[in-house]
Amino acid sequence: MSSKSHATLRYTAMRAGIFAGCLVVVAVLAYVGIIPEGIGKSNPLWVVLIALVISAPLSYVLLRKQRDEMSAQLVEGVDRAKQRIAANQGQEDGAA
Repeated sequence: MSSKSHATLRYTAMRAGIFAGCLVVVAVLAYVGIIPEGIGKSNPLWVVLIALVISAPLSYVLLRKQRDEMSAQLVEGVDRAKQRIAANQGQEDGAA
């Protein structure tokens, strides 16, 4: 299989890895007291939201190549589906 055949899976795994790394870093910083832990019982939600806010721009910058490969893979899949639909419509038109 080509390297582009699993582009979506690779991008998703790398995106999840970046989020997990950010989550660990934010949780440690909150535990140590460098950043506030939240208000009342909102600590887990606060930590997750901060990790999301940090991981989004990191993923956007760091995963540009993987995102482009995933996009190319999706476009190829849509084009193949359109070709199959057109071929099936051609067969149906010929039978009528």
